[in-house]
Amino acid sequence: MAKVKGPVLIEMEEAGEITPATAPAVPDEAGPPEGRAMKMAARAVARRGSRLGRFFWTAAAALVSFVAGVAAWDFVTGLLERNPVLGAVAAGLLALFVLAALLLSLRELAGFARLKRLDRMRKEAERALAASDLQAARHVAARLSALYAARPETEWGRARLAERRDDAFDAEAMLVLTEAELLAPLDAAARAEVEAAARMVATVTAVVPLALADVAAALTANLRMIRRIAEIYGGRAGTLGSWRVARGVLTHLVATGAVAVGDDLIQSVAGGGLLSKISRRFGEGVVNGALTARVGVAAIEVCRPLPYLKAARPTVTSLVKRALSGLFGTRD
Repeated sequence: MAKVKGPVLIEMEEAGEITPATAPAVPDEAGPPEGRAMKMAARAVARRGSRLGRFFWTAAAALVSFVAGVAAWDFVTGLLERNPVLGAVAAGLLALFVLAALLLSLRELAGFARLKRLDRMRKEAERALAASDLQAARHVAARLSALYAARPETEWGRARLAERRDDAFDAEAMLVLTEAELLAPLDAAARAEVEAAARMVATVTAVVPLALADVAAALTANLRMIRRIAEIYGGRAGTLGSWRVARGVLTHLVATGAVAVGDDLIQSVAGGGLLSKISRRFGEGVVNGALTARVGVAAIEVCRPLPYLKAARPTVTSLVKRALSGLFGTRD
């Protein structure tokens, strides 16, 4: 006779009731905020392709330009044969396009020339200081006054510099006077640009939850900030010139390890450490804003036509506190 199988009762120990008070803490596997968006944006700009890749894209651009030019020429000449009126219109439009391309090229070349002029002035000032050459220092001051002759914010400083230039009896005194009278309002405007960019990057990182939106915001804000700083100091670079300055700044920061985050960077902002524990995105916003300020400080040093002499050099801590106070913390 077959043995009949039935349900089997398995008794288990009674589990204790789990409450929010007794539940184990969720481990934080993500780690502290590290400024991921700014690191990705900096490496994207600083990355330099291989020689073979650059050769390929140069050849491809030349080929596409040649094919487009031949196609446009054939189109215009063929249209002139079929209909002289429409052919003349097409020829005029093609001439306008070529003229616009030529003007854009000239603007880019002028932008490169202005950036080189700022760099030459800074090097001349450094040589004048090293050699204690008063005449060279006065020449640098005169060139800076001419450079900012059309800037209304430097009008009072230019007048003061013209009145007091004979009171400087050595190169350092002459350049210190020039720095105080001409560059003080420009330094303030450059710091304001850095603070605005840091504030925007921090806000977008903390508020917008979309993937890669913080990277796009960081890249856009930093490129615009670098372009505006160059314009403030007289660079007024074009698109290619601004990209070149941005690439030089970010390449230097990446190479020197300056695009990195330490614990003191978060603690430099009031409430930064607490925010990073309450919300990781707020912590990331603070760090990305601090890294943006660091890029801004480097851009100021690159674009400034004089080295820092007696003026206070901007620091990341002060810029971040001014940019983010009242946004993620309490305004003093």
